[in-house]
Amino acid sequence: MEFFSDNTVGASPRVMAALAAANAGSLPSYGADDWTRRVEERFAALFEHEVSVFLVLTGTAANALALASLVRPWGAVLTHEEAHVVEDECGAPEFFTAGAKLVDLPGVGAKLTPEAVTRALSHLRAGDFHQVQAQALTITQATECGTVYTPDEVRALKAAAAPRDLALHMDGSRFANALVTLGCTPAEITWKASVDVLSFGGTKNGALAAEAVIFFDTARAEEMKWRRKRAGQTLSKGRFLGAQFEGLLADDHWLELARHANAQAKRLADAVAQGNQARLAWPCQANEVFIVLPPAAQARLKAAGAGYYEWSARSLPPEAPLRQGEILGRFVMSFATEPAHVERLITAIAG
Repeated sequence: MEFFSDNTVGASPRVMAALAAANAGSLPSYGADDWTRRVEERFAALFEHEVSVFLVLTGTAANALALASLVRPWGAVLTHEEAHVVEDECGAPEFFTAGAKLVDLPGVGAKLTPEAVTRALSHLRAGDFHQVQAQALTITQATECGTVYTPDEVRALKAAAAPRDLALHMDGSRFANALVTLGCTPAEITWKASVDVLSFGGTKNGALAAEAVIFFDTARAEEMKWRRKRAGQTLSKGRFLGAQFEGLLADDHWLELARHANAQAKRLADAVAQGNQARLAWPCQANEVFIVLPPAAQARLKAAGAGYYEWSARSLPPEAPLRQGEILGRFVMSFATEPAHVERLITAIAG
């Protein structure tokens, strides 16, 4: 019973089959192959928009290079204090932007609010050479706490940033899981909601190692081919990145995988909500479940051999703090999560 992360499982069999098919023959290198071309065309159709697409190996590279295309070294990026770019990328955004500052803001369930953005901008004076200049806003979809931004919420954040003309980047490492929950089109939650650049996640949702930086404003992509190469993210055998996305996107396989992960998370969340041995920190909206665990439940989980992370309580609602001895546990489901393991987990929590 391992629920640490959706990074711990392998790749989807369809992705592996696509990689095997791409392995045959000799093709042009550095992304000039048919696999990459087809995937770029598929992304344009998927998002119903002209796009510039850059395939990379990791989510960290996708986020850092996307932000580097949006801000200058004296710029600032507004983000949530628990965002992956802040907590889990070892300074890569600051490195690839050549020093732009990450301004991290609080928010319940790892979500930013327009009020928090407006407040932060009031302290970053436009044109004052003593201060970094706010130039971008980045949000995570689904968030690090498994919550989801609606299209209206994304538009409201963009509106709050509009007086300073901030670009909007979306870290979509779990974009598929959010999309399944929202039931909208990819276009409706991205460029139609004023997103400028998306880091489209593949690795957490069935790929071996594949992410895409998608620019909806193609003018912003002019520097990316050099930035990607300089970062060591231009794969010489680029067809193997294209093949992974072809395997994922064909027949909406990526959404099928996300639906399975979300369904397992919902099963766990529903069981916790109906029981009295633990409580949900906030509603489960994607493939992560955050559970407040009292000492007795922690002991039962340990005895059952359940693997999960103890998570920061910073994003809990102020009116519902942890009580003595409680911890916040994060349980992540993947496309490969077995329903039987979820049932065992539910039994361990309930006692």
